[in-house]
Amino acid sequence: MNGPEIHVEFAPELLVFVPQARATGSLRTVTDGFSALGHVVESLGVPLTEVGTLLVDGREAPTGHVPAAGESVTVRPHAHPQRVPGAPLRFLLDVHLGTLARRLRLLGVDTAYESTDIGDPALAARSAAEKRVMLSRDRGLLRRRELWAGAFVYSTRPEEQLAYVLDRFEPELRPWTRCTACNGLLRAAGKEDVADQLKEGTHRTYDVFAQCADCGRAYWKGAHHEQLEAIVERAVASRADRGL
Repeated sequence: MNGPEIHVEFAPELLVFVPQARATGSLRTVTDGFSALGHVVESLGVPLTEVGTLLVDGREAPTGHVPAAGESVTVRPHAHPQRVPGAPLRFLLDVHLGTLARRLRLLGVDTAYESTDIGDPALAARSAAEKRVMLSRDRGLLRRRELWAGAFVYSTRPEEQLAYVLDRFEPELRPWTRCTACNGLLRAAGKEDVADQLKEGTHRTYDVFAQCADCGRAYWKGAHHEQLEAIVERAVASRADRGL
């Protein structure tokens, strides 16, 4: 590019996207003189899904602002909780976030998940069609214009991923109400309703069951229940600590 030079400063949490700015937290860049500020910021590495506010010389500016020579730009992240207007809060996760998807569903959060790689265009189209917030670690996917909304998942550790999503969006929690396999709603079921899914020991030992209204999968408090209960308790306790 051969146009106006601007100074861009990034909030510390956004520097993961801009390695060239990590030493000082800022950089100087030359623009082409006609591209919008949102495009300039994305070209530097920050998906617009992660941009909460843009300041130009200390004043809030839209992503469509065309930078002029000598302007000083500050890029800030979204305030937490981030509100996503226009639809009930629900999520879509890509193929790499299966554990996070199951944990969100465990907490009763409406979470669609693609267990196979259907490609970025299809994911973006589903996000738009179903008005779901796209959660991903794929920066290219999060730059697609078709997305309804999106968010970068910063950590690779499922427990940290879950804590981050809950803090950033504060979805309503309704633990034990969704199928962790397909996201369908659970309903109470009698032993006779799910008998064909039970091994002899399970049939003899357990009497309380739930079943997915969509896929029919049976649930009961089995060997892994304590681990799942711990995930739920941590999430609920964290929400209570914030007074929610």
